[in-house]
Amino acid sequence: MEEINDQELLRLIRHPDSRDTGFKIIFDRYHRELYGYIRKIVITHENTDDVLQNTFMKVYKSISKFRGESSLRSWMYRIAHNESLQLIKKNKRQAAVRAEEIIPHTLFADPYFKGEKIHQLLLRAVASLPERQKQVFELKYFEEFKYGEIASMLQLTEGALKASYHHAVAKIKDFVKQNSISE
Repeated sequence: MEEINDQELLRLIRHPDSRDTGFKIIFDRYHRELYGYIRKIVITHENTDDVLQNTFMKVYKSISKFRGESSLRSWMYRIAHNESLQLIKKNKRQAAVRAEEIIPHTLFADPYFKGEKIHQLLLRAVASLPERQKQVFELKYFEEFKYGEIASMLQLTEGALKASYHHAVAKIKDFVKQNSISE
């Protein structure tokens, strides 16, 4: 079956008779990658499931308002990002837990995670970054968004994003050098 592009998918969703079919296509296409992105922000599987459900509910309710100023994918990531931050704000205890302490115990037990030692080291390095650098690095490196898309999602300038990304890369290199010797 040929993959439907965003424009065709939006036409399908905006037609009352095919709305549910179109939404199922969106869900099937994006749920795994959104899960992975959300998981990196909220850490636990239970919170990730809650945020993912809220994200898709919001997408379903507001898809008719989507103007197409960004890609459907980056629009959905923006919603997932905002929903993740809302959960963290609501759950003070979750925000107080340090990601670098949790990741080795929770992410590596995730059914979608298949990592080797170097990948685990990279994830620990990313977890040690300041929050903004971590977000920028994950969206650029793991999710492969362009700087313009990330700027729109995080409401920052491209210059600030590029600086954050390059600082993150330098910190990750240092972390890997320091920790690969001891492991």
